[in-house]
Amino acid sequence: MATTRHCVNLYRLAGISAILLWATLSATHAAEPIRLLFLGDNGHHQPAARAEQLIPVLAQRGIQVEYTSDVNRLKPTELDAYRGLIIYANIESITPEQEESLINFVERGGGLIALHCASYCFLNSPKYVDLVGAQFKMHETGTFSTVIAEPAHSLMSHFRPFISWDETYVHHRHYSKDRTVLEYRVQGVQADGQKQEPWTWVRTQGRGRVFYTAWGHDQRTWSHPGFQELVERGIRWAVAEDQTQRDYPRRDPKYFVPEAMTEKRNDVAPFEYVDVGAKIPNYTPSARWGTQGEPQTTMQKPLPPEESAKHFVTPQGWEMKLFASEENLAGKPIAMNWDERGRLWVIVTTDYPNDITDRGTGNDKIQILEDTDHDQKADKFTLFADKLNIPTSLVCVDGGAIVQNGTETLFLKDTDGDGDADLRHVLLTGWGLGDTHGGVSNLRYGPDNWIWGMQGYNPSTPTADGKVLAKFQMGFFRMKFEPGSPPKISAVEFLRSTYGNTWGLGFSEEGLVFGSSANGHPSLFMPIPNRYYERVRGWTPSLLAASIAESPRFYPITDKVRQVDHHGHYSAAAGHALCTTSNYGEHWRNKTAFVCGPEGHLVGMFVLEKDGAGYKSVSPGNLVASDDEWSAPIMAEVGPDGSRSSRRGPRSSRRTVGT
Repeated sequence: MATTRHCVNLYRLAGISAILLWATLSATHAAEPIRLLFLGDNGHHQPAARAEQLIPVLAQRGIQVEYTSDVNRLKPTELDAYRGLIIYANIESITPEQEESLINFVERGGGLIALHCASYCFLNSPKYVDLVGAQFKMHETGTFSTVIAEPAHSLMSHFRPFISWDETYVHHRHYSKDRTVLEYRVQGVQADGQKQEPWTWVRTQGRGRVFYTAWGHDQRTWSHPGFQELVERGIRWAVAEDQTQRDYPRRDPKYFVPEAMTEKRNDVAPFEYVDVGAKIPNYTPSARWGTQGEPQTTMQKPLPPEESAKHFVTPQGWEMKLFASEENLAGKPIAMNWDERGRLWVIVTTDYPNDITDRGTGNDKIQILEDTDHDQKADKFTLFADKLNIPTSLVCVDGGAIVQNGTETLFLKDTDGDGDADLRHVLLTGWGLGDTHGGVSNLRYGPDNWIWGMQGYNPSTPTADGKVLAKFQMGFFRMKFEPGSPPKISAVEFLRSTYGNTWGLGFSEEGLVFGSSANGHPSLFMPIPNRYYERVRGWTPSLLAASIAESPRFYPITDKVRQVDHHGHYSAAAGHALCTTSNYGEHWRNKTAFVCGPEGHLVGMFVLEKDGAGYKSVSPGNLVASDDEWSAPIMAEVGPDGSRSSRRGPRSSRRTVGT
């Protein structure tokens, strides 16, 4: 009991006997449980089965619940035996006598705990709708979390929102008198920002209290410790029990708890627009791919980096800091990586995506960025290599860098110490680039000492010294780098196919492999490489590395989202880096992946959960999001200091690299 702990602390110096005496008195009080009646029905929500999930949990916490499906128990002789009433039912009508008994029970001091479908119960009673605080109107479904609206309320003190699949209730007939909304669900994007649907609230009526939450469609939510804790908190508040000192059970750390996001800032200048004529494509949702409406004519003017940073929202307590801008780079950043000295290597492009040039005549380059005075901002910029053409990825190795340069893979190295790559050696040729969006990306040094990467949908035949090492497209691959004079790639292995254009790769701390691809597949898991199937006669790796995401939906904070297809979903997912740092708490570490949605101006979070021998993932929301149309994140990685670094581009005339 909270009282026991408080008094033991207060009287600790009085001696052991006093401590034991107070504990005995408290235990006597604890023997008086909270008694509740649970009213269900025989409907599709299966209240009896849900009660079987909840009642044992509450019993361990000193709350005794009796289940009934008999609506005739709504009368004073029955209700007065309980401190509160739980309703989880779709009973269509209530008699005047039952209505009067229920209203009087609450107004005399009883507690009402209304869960989920309780907001669509007793449809013939306006008084009941007002008592609950609103009525269910419609729903879809999804996996989501909520935003706490009143963190200082006693019921919500130190409560952590949770993630679950559920019905996405929308309510009407709201009755706001004496009602306090505790949680919102982000419903969608409107012209003025995100719409917040009241989700959990409390009311007072007479001397009684009402708790309501829209959570709770089926066993997935009812079995969640977060929901069980929320209901217990609601019960204790509804029966007027002081819970400010109560200790709730620690959540299993495998349950990721997203922080609430910051609000949009109001100290920003209005966006300015320029009329460019009717030449901006306007693809509209349609059963037929490529359907367009009337062309758009206005385009937002780009913002200075410092002003653009104001348009990001982040988890509360986090902040965006500018590390370098396009003004420093003189081009659009398209890829980045770090070396063993903590320097940031950035590929800068002007050729992508339209200009394919002859070898050695490109306009793209690699710059090395350093923070020499340790103020968390780059102040030294070294041109490492230039005359590249559509380079899309690099990885630092053997004192230099392996760089994917359009149709070739290069090894670049500074051998004389002047910062400029004087060694430029071709490792591989034969990479397809019929579509510049579908090339190689996300080169990484793998835990097996091979170089890993992702190949887009261009068919490729990586070739070394005139020998074709592999043929493939769309998927995970690795290549064996051997230092030397000259260095070489001795083997290339295609590991697993993916759906659509592929632009994301990440390793967990255990070396498990994840990725992302475009067109509705933002989170992938690669469980078994092809070679293990190919070694068994008659076996083939028939299954592609399909999406493990519960939903491909993303969550922009603006309606200024331009997409060709898969509207409202990740249609250009990029990156799948895991949070392999403990800076943000163990519920983040090795459990969350960051997938960029450039068309939605955001970096989304995907929480990884074991699913048998594989994984599944859910997206509770964003790491960062912006309503600046020029913000187009395409890479987010853990930096050498354990912080997240993100590269935005290559769309804006002004672009930032944020840490």
